Amino acid sequence: MLWHRLTEKLKPLPADRELGVRLLLLSRKQIERLLTMREAIDAVEEAFRAKGLGKVQMPPKSYVFLRRYHGDFRVMPAYVESLDAAGVKIVNVHPKNPERHGLPTVMAVIVLLDPRTGAPIAIMDGTFITNVRTGAAGAVAAKYLARKDSEIVAMVGTGAQARTQLLGLKELFPIREVRANDISRSSAKRFVAEMSRRVDAEFRVVASTERAVREADIVVTTTPSTKPVVMSDWISEGTHINAIGADAPGKQELDPQILLRAKVVVDDIQQAIHSGEVNVPLSLGLIARADIYGDLGEIVAGKKPGRESEDEITVFDSTGLAVQDIVTDWVVYRKALKLKRGRKIKLLG
Repeated sequence: MLWHRLTEKLKPLPADRELGVRLLLLSRKQIERLLTMREAIDAVEEAFRAKGLGKVQMPPKSYVFLRRYHGDFRVMPAYVESLDAAGVKIVNVHPKNPERHGLPTVMAVIVLLDPRTGAPIAIMDGTFITNVRTGAAGAVAAKYLARKDSEIVAMVGTGAQARTQLLGLKELFPIREVRANDISRSSAKRFVAEMSRRVDAEFRVVASTERAVREADIVVTTTPSTKPVVMSDWISEGTHINAIGADAPGKQELDPQILLRAKVVVDDIQQAIHSGEVNVPLSLGLIARADIYGDLGEIVAGKKPGRESEDEITVFDSTGLAVQDIVTDWVVYRKALKLKRGRKIKLLG
């Protein structure tokens, strides 16, 4: 597998971990030069496989709601035994940041730990990694759940996450057409202007969400909505949906009737029932837990089949997993050591 070739290239250096004496600091710009989408996809696929085989520790993410500021932050710890990689991510979601403060909606900091001692070995910007590993997760889900010849992609929501979702899909599918839909037409236009330079496909701004998703092979939703924005009768047989936006209690993007028609796959069952796309319809009794087919790790590990027919509707409910962050960070950390990137500071001693 590509993952094993990657880790073979990045065998620990003699000073790979210095028992917490020195801490590696990595900025976003440095990480952008170290991490490719293909590496992130390989790493995230391995994270799901390890999860499916029960080889990770990952408590559910903890939320702190900052209602006064219309935001929240989450704490996400994990340990991946196969890599001996451990760490924690702290990530916020403040939807009003761009207009009020000129800051991203999502920002994150990641701390890697030495499992032998618990000492920190790296602190890095996690905003870019969060976007990339979520895009990678969407690509991995589509690899197992979408039709292999999928070529028409509908993007519902055209913010930062939509960009990495599309870049992830580009790595695995022969994308011919991209339909951009957003409540802000200017946002959709900016998306098309930027992404048409990065993805070789025909791009269109589509004002109507219904027209955007009808007859699409893959639909990607990345909105912060708390009510459905995609209705069931708009979705054709054979469509795959990556539902990315619902990542906190009360959020939802899809008509619950879609979930009843579809094979629903989550990234983690406990997180999903509390904060994923399924959280609202479950709480209202519109769907049952039995309507959830399984988690992506089970499929990647070969315990359950993914797509089983050309006309099957499939949905991936993504809440974002700490193991995705830790394996991606581990790739970045190892490459940074090998290439002598970043700055080391003496934290303990």
